[in-house]
Amino acid sequence: MLLQMSFLCLSCLAVFSHSQHQASLSRSNDPTGRCVYTFEVISPQETSCTGNSTKSEMDEVLTRLTLLEAMVSQLIAGGGSGTGTGGLRYNDEYLQEAYAQVTRERNQLQLEQERLKTQVQKLQSTLAELSLEAERLRQRPCEQTNTSGGTLHENRPLRGMWACCGELLSVGDPVLHRKADAITGKYGVWLQDPDPRGPYYTKNTVWRIDAVGKEVRQLFIYENINQFSKGFPMKVLVLPEPMESTGATVYQGSLYYQRRRSRTLLRYNLTSENLASRLDLPHAGFHGQHPYSWGGYTDIDLAVDEQGLWAIYSTSKAKGAIIISQLDPESMKVRRSWETKIRKNSVGNAFMMCGRLFTIASYTTPNTTINYMFDTATNEGQSIAVPFMNKYRYNSMVDYNHAQRKLYAWDNFHMVTYDVRLGWAGQSSS
Repeated sequence: MLLQMSFLCLSCLAVFSHSQHQASLSRSNDPTGRCVYTFEVISPQETSCTGNSTKSEMDEVLTRLTLLEAMVSQLIAGGGSGTGTGGLRYNDEYLQEAYAQVTRERNQLQLEQERLKTQVQKLQSTLAELSLEAERLRQRPCEQTNTSGGTLHENRPLRGMWACCGELLSVGDPVLHRKADAITGKYGVWLQDPDPRGPYYTKNTVWRIDAVGKEVRQLFIYENINQFSKGFPMKVLVLPEPMESTGATVYQGSLYYQRRRSRTLLRYNLTSENLASRLDLPHAGFHGQHPYSWGGYTDIDLAVDEQGLWAIYSTSKAKGAIIISQLDPESMKVRRSWETKIRKNSVGNAFMMCGRLFTIASYTTPNTTINYMFDTATNEGQSIAVPFMNKYRYNSMVDYNHAQRKLYAWDNFHMVTYDVRLGWAGQSSS
């Protein structure tokens, strides 16, 4: 019985230890030489033994030992106590099931991650294609939209509506690209070709002419806007005949400009570096007869937009009112002309956009407006009020580039661009 109780108490040690009761098991020989195992438990209530053990005390100890024996039997039988061999087996099975569940969830998350990654790649590819398409649309001339659903490629507008044009909604603040460092650069011309031709020059090439002086002939060529901003030209051409004021433009691989002290227009081929054609603009004022309000012999202002090459000028017959003529880009012959009701010397500058003339009220007022629009499609003009900033207070040149969708300007030594926003009710393009 002692040996059986002793083995029973071996199992009880874990229970008592777990229950924070102090217990001990000792092994020794009794007086007869037998090996005796003794299990001792410190009373959790009594600090010392007083008197002899009573029957009730012995009954209490017996009850406790019986309870311990039952607990040990339960442990040995693999009961659900969560401890012992059965409990360990139970915990192991539980952990294996939990690990299997976590593994399944991890695999599902990995599959979901791969699916989302594929979707992101498809969206990025679509975005790249849309960006390329947007850039392609920005760089090509507008296509006339036919009401029957077809597309016309003629230069004659249909009801004043063009696929990539619209009302002028706003003009952004000027962005500075370069400041001239000599007095000859107080005013001048700088621009990029919206439709370049030939093997040498691209839409990124920048052209610049300082227009102060009696013999303006130097044409500075920059590889791109970055080299232009740094002031590093890749080439300098000398024009065969001097230029008048700031009305020149570059279009389809040619420089178009007004010859000094005349109404003669010259087309200079930038690839062959020779004069390709010339034309006297019929009855056009020149050398201060009908300039913009800032003067500068700005009698003839050449411009380019989605519909081609234009001349903005006036005549004695028109009594100073602005005349718009569309020119053939090869011969520079006048295709058609429109007479407006706004006087040329009452506005600071003007430009063409989407077959429409826009005038700027002042060349010096910092916060002025684009104050008038004439539509060649409807032969009608109207007053408008689109805010425009002359940041440096002497804006001598404003030209529109439909490929870049920007205005280029020369404002008191400063060469700047403005973003423009076009659109209709409920939609816009910029």
